Amino acid sequence: MTTSPEKSELILVTGASTGMGAATARELAARGYYVLAGVRREIDGRSLESSRIRPVILDVTEPEQIADLAALIDTDGRPLRAVVNNAGIAVNAPVEVLPMQEWRRQFDVNFFGHIEVTKAMIPALLKSHGRVVMISSLGGRLAQPTYGAYSGSKYALEGVSDALRRELAPHGVTVVIVEPGAVRTEMVGRGGITLKKVAADMTDEQERRYGGLMQAILAQSEGFLRDGVDASHAAETIATAATVSRPRTRYTIGRDAALLTRLARILPDRLLDRVLAAALRPLFPRSR
Repeated sequence: MTTSPEKSELILVTGASTGMGAATARELAARGYYVLAGVRREIDGRSLESSRIRPVILDVTEPEQIADLAALIDTDGRPLRAVVNNAGIAVNAPVEVLPMQEWRRQFDVNFFGHIEVTKAMIPALLKSHGRVVMISSLGGRLAQPTYGAYSGSKYALEGVSDALRRELAPHGVTVVIVEPGAVRTEMVGRGGITLKKVAADMTDEQERRYGGLMQAILAQSEGFLRDGVDASHAAETIATAATVSRPRTRYTIGRDAALLTRLARILPDRLLDRVLAAALRPLFPRSR
């Protein structure tokens, strides 16, 4: 890729330690922007650091770290072109089975963390007429079984993003939602590990109800790791959403996201239920 001329603008990318966040930081730097790449540990930022990428310690659930970053941006002097709210985790299990602390952890990272980062950056974005890019998910438009907590956090993010877009548009700040489908990232693998841990703590009765389903979802997740789009491909769409002069309000990533978000809009709920069940059925363990 040919490196673009350097631009005197900042872009903040949260959740940049790995996966789409790291790929997006590199893509934006290649397009000439100066990137503040939010990572949770110093070691996570070492592979990212370059003349146009500055790793910054940022756990989106830590208000003091968010405040420190807002102060850094305020004193930097360069305009804040965009905030890419990418940090996220996936905690999958049936509603009945998932412990409440895991529900809270899911929302703290995927929803409340994004809101707190965005609120802290709005003063800088108002000055620059910048942009908020919310990384939602196909799961923010379509909730599969065991995705209750994850989809709940993403549905909430979509609703708040719509409200925020309408609040800030009169003041020159745009808000864009990006909805990835299956992407090969570490988050998918970590979600599978969490699912296995939750499954190990199920009662015998819960195992009878949900054991096959959880095995099918795990197999589906492994398919995402094998067949999903590469994080660098996702990063190109995210970088475009953050920088193009006239962005769409929503972007999808991957054919699955493009297709299923359309189906979710046009199919009756019961028919959509059958479509999703049919897609999972071959992944259930065979009865002996």
